[in-house]
Amino acid sequence: MRNLSLKQLQAVAAVARLGTMTRAAQELNVTSAALYARIRQLEEEAGLLLFDRTPTGLKPTDAGREMLWAIDSINTVLETCADKLRILKGGAGGRVTLGVVSTAKYFAPQVIAGFVKSHTGVEINLSVRNRGNTVEALRNYEIDFAIMGRPPRDFAIEAEIFGPHPLVLIADPNHPLAGRRGLTKADIAEEAYLVREDGSGTRTVFEEFMNGIIIKRAKLGIDSGSNETIKQAVMAGLGIALLSAHTVAAEVEAGRLVLLDVQGLPIRRDWYAVRRADKVLGPAAAAFWEYLMQDGARWLPGVDLLGAGALASVGAGARA
Repeated sequence: MRNLSLKQLQAVAAVARLGTMTRAAQELNVTSAALYARIRQLEEEAGLLLFDRTPTGLKPTDAGREMLWAIDSINTVLETCADKLRILKGGAGGRVTLGVVSTAKYFAPQVIAGFVKSHTGVEINLSVRNRGNTVEALRNYEIDFAIMGRPPRDFAIEAEIFGPHPLVLIADPNHPLAGRRGLTKADIAEEAYLVREDGSGTRTVFEEFMNGIIIKRAKLGIDSGSNETIKQAVMAGLGIALLSAHTVAAEVEAGRLVLLDVQGLPIRRDWYAVRRADKVLGPAAAAFWEYLMQDGARWLPGVDLLGAGALASVGAGARA
């Protein structure tokens, strides 16, 4: 593999990301024949196939994934070199590509703002997606690391907890169950529920919590992929919903939503920073990871877990 070129590595990365030779060739501005020749030469030198042909497109083999790891390592080395050159010139720069699940968007900007105050030369690229798409971005080396509530288990990762992540059941203040204490699952079984879309971590937790109970869906007609849409629908009296406490803190404080006191709630989860185990973080990304471990929890929104002062807040006062 001594004759390996960056063009060949770029070809492998493009095919892995796009799934077809034709689309990869268009992106790289070469003919399909030329791109195929690059891939074929690599396979001949390696003595292994780099891609499997599947009904959904070309997928990297084990050998292909090793090649992708090499590509990512080379890119990281080049980025690290650029960062160090900036530092040598008197700056403290670099770039971090951060992925967050949609629920984390309520505090991610505050975390970023806290970090860049002491790292003014660092550029942050923020990507907000649902859990399934965030996991795919991690898998495909599209982001340095991610903030999520449930790390993936189907590929090697490194994950560290940086703060609590409670999930709560919300209703509009005029709901018949608002203010009642010690509700059971039987008490809420007949309610209309607004739920997140398939692939959402919140949806998975909801299904685990309501396991064995046949629920009634709200008459909204869609599975909403937006926490904001669900909150507005709950405030309109269209149903109740299980959401992260950190997404509803402002509305609960303002009295526009209430938290229902149900046995087994809040569901206690954690926020994780997650990266691929084979991902080598550059200086800027490594500094951001360390900042998240040390100070990430202080930026989590404060929320009274009963909405009425009966329990201590999660996150409240941490910024004092």
